[in-house]
Amino acid sequence: MKPYPLQCQPEFKERVWGGRALEQFGHELPEGPIGEGWMIGDHPNGTTKVVNGELAGLGLDQIREQYGEAFFGSKGFSKKNGRFPLLIKLLDCQDDLSVQVHPNDHYDRLPEGELGKTEMWYILDAKPGAKIIYGLKDGVTRESLAAAIEENRIMDALNEITVEAGDSFYIPSGTVHALGAGVLVAEIQQNSDSTYRLYDYGRLGLDGKPRELHIEDSLNVIAYENAGSTYMKTNLTSSNEWLTLAQSPFFVTEKGQVEGSWSLQTSPESFVIHIVCEGTGKLRWADGELNVKPGECYLLPANLGEYSFEGSLTILRSYLP
Repeated sequence: MKPYPLQCQPEFKERVWGGRALEQFGHELPEGPIGEGWMIGDHPNGTTKVVNGELAGLGLDQIREQYGEAFFGSKGFSKKNGRFPLLIKLLDCQDDLSVQVHPNDHYDRLPEGELGKTEMWYILDAKPGAKIIYGLKDGVTRESLAAAIEENRIMDALNEITVEAGDSFYIPSGTVHALGAGVLVAEIQQNSDSTYRLYDYGRLGLDGKPRELHIEDSLNVIAYENAGSTYMKTNLTSSNEWLTLAQSPFFVTEKGQVEGSWSLQTSPESFVIHIVCEGTGKLRWADGELNVKPGECYLLPANLGEYSFEGSLTILRSYLP
């Protein structure tokens, strides 16, 4: 079978902090507040199925089993569990998310086969004044944070940042963080669903009960000195060139502006994932083409070879280092 760019049916997740903003991308959402669209995933809690071409109807796990290294590349599998190593999401935050932290791969209380979670955010849209929580204030220790939690003043220990569209945040495991109300986000992360909540504003879950907190696990996995988190503005000064947003042991994410035609190529080592952020155009390869628009995510097999984008587009590119 000839390789081609794969597009998946998103797995939509109802979240107490979600809304309906993902409808703007043409998605048909289930009822309720939808906070997450899992756009490309191969996880027990959500495995996406291909909707285009010869492989339509197959889950990403089935494609992994049938086509293996040819499609995903020599690096394209988690060493810990053999699954697809990344999870790609779009997040609609109509309310503040819980203050949370993620473990690394080596935390001994992870469920068997589960990965840690290093991730990055690219802000697609933000209401004026929208904020996120990003890291601890200088000098906060495990002891002082535990005391702040006990005394219900955790917010005093946290950094808040006002955000706007185009901001990019790298969030290694161990970084305390929370998205705030009024942001729409593309998230590239390790293939993990492990989140430890430190604080949730006394909020009730969708079931009407208080949401579980994970204080001990959180205190255990926080990187109190510096997890290596970085953030940046991503204004591009030229087209058809890549700006590196995140370079981690688990993924590289770059941003580019397509103007006209931009010829690119995959490598045998890794698949490539493209997220369309703005604009419209075409994705072309040897055997076909697709019209592309904002909010769409494409998985390009490692053996696709040469391809190009045409039109006027802002895109993100992610691959394995």
